[in-house]
Amino acid sequence: MKKISYLIFLIFFSSHAKAEIAYIDINYILNSSSVGKSLNLYIDNLSKKDSLVYENIEKDLIKREKTLIAQQNILNENEFKKKLSNLSREVNKYRADKNASKEELNKIKIENTKKILKILNPIITKYVEENAISLVIPKKNIIVGRKNLDITDQILKKLNDTSEKLDLQNE
Repeated sequence: MKKISYLIFLIFFSSHAKAEIAYIDINYILNSSSVGKSLNLYIDNLSKKDSLVYENIEKDLIKREKTLIAQQNILNENEFKKKLSNLSREVNKYRADKNASKEELNKIKIENTKKILKILNPIITKYVEENAISLVIPKKNIIVGRKNLDITDQILKKLNDTSEKLDLQNE
């Protein structure tokens, strides 16, 4: 329904005004620009470090679980239950820490994506003014469009030409 309303708006807008309409693929720019690639690389590196840490913890927990299961017949019932309860608490803490780590990575990515968009917005605005474009629509909302209305590559080039970089080390 939303796409149909966009289409109706575009037909109405383009038939009653001599305005230039363009579309842009923001996700492509975020993933293909130099600043976007550096953010993705940074997030990947943090993710790999976290994965190694949690992989080692998981291996240790599995090893301890196997040891406890092997000792099940040797230990008295209360002692076994106590050790099993402690192990369960540690597993739950591990899961909570791992989820918190993933959430923190997502938070870092979202915050830095917002920073990229703050850099990108004036670039798009300036391009729109220089090229007398009245309306820019996200590509994801376009069903069909002429290729010459796609300004993604021009904006990507302008973003890459800027000297602005994200300060990722302070996150």
